[in-house]
Amino acid sequence: MTASPPPAVCVVVPTHNRPEMLRSALDSILQQDYAGQIDVIVVFDQADPDRSLEQHDALRSVRVIANTRTPGLSGARNSGILESGDAEYVAFCDDDDTWLPRKITEQVTVLVDDDGAGLCTTGIVINYDGRAIPRPSPVDVLDHRTLLRDRTPEAHSSTFLFRRSVFDEVGLIDEDIPGGYSEDYDILLRVARVRRIRCVRTPLATIHWGRTSYFQTRWQTTVMAQRYLLEKHPEFGRDRRAECRVRGQIAFALAALGERRSTFREVGAILRRWPLEKRWPIAVLVALRVVSADRALALAHRFGRGI
Repeated sequence: MTASPPPAVCVVVPTHNRPEMLRSALDSILQQDYAGQIDVIVVFDQADPDRSLEQHDALRSVRVIANTRTPGLSGARNSGILESGDAEYVAFCDDDDTWLPRKITEQVTVLVDDDGAGLCTTGIVINYDGRAIPRPSPVDVLDHRTLLRDRTPEAHSSTFLFRRSVFDEVGLIDEDIPGGYSEDYDILLRVARVRRIRCVRTPLATIHWGRTSYFQTRWQTTVMAQRYLLEKHPEFGRDRRAECRVRGQIAFALAALGERRSTFREVGAILRRWPLEKRWPIAVLVALRVVSADRALALAHRFGRGI
């Protein structure tokens, strides 16, 4: 009896004016040791598509399209998802990240064996200033309560492998989040409400944290997006620890903007709800100009952490 072919995987790669990084990302995807078909869709966002990247092969193909939805990361991801056709699985890879060769093989194995899982992530290696920091996934399964209390940065968007049908259950990537900030966290929360999120503990993706990261200095966007998430997900309001974690990030961003009064107002709310939240003292130090926001963020990144 002839064995069924491995399920097809579609990889969505949004990009915007980073041609060298994009080619490295594509190489790492096309060199996967997965025995099945991998169809890569490169979505050019607010940039002219580079058709020279296209290739047509039975097991490894690359298509190039333009983002036809809302400009930005969320719209670009959705443009790719909607072009994924009959692929059973959809993966994300950002254009500045790369994969280890066995990533897709290990993730597909997990999802094939677990019908109740809607998404699989992996551990990561953070590359910051030339320093590689391994961050294995701390858990085998990510549940909704854990995600509320801890963003779990190891569950990075470039590790996501979705069961295609999960988008029919939870919808596409939210294009209304200000600046597209935390769109990956939002989809994690939505999937975790209805399906298991499985995690391969081994680091199988390299994530490049640069000093010029797109969101690094967009503090106002951070404030608006995090407040949007608090309103969108009422579960935060029912868990004071979870709510104050997000408020701590808002307080830090306000401090970075130099909005001292708003920072202390946010810190006051945290102290009333969950004084053990670790970010408020850092926000206070930044607001008082004891340390700069850039310095605090650089120190956190040096140890593979975020604020």
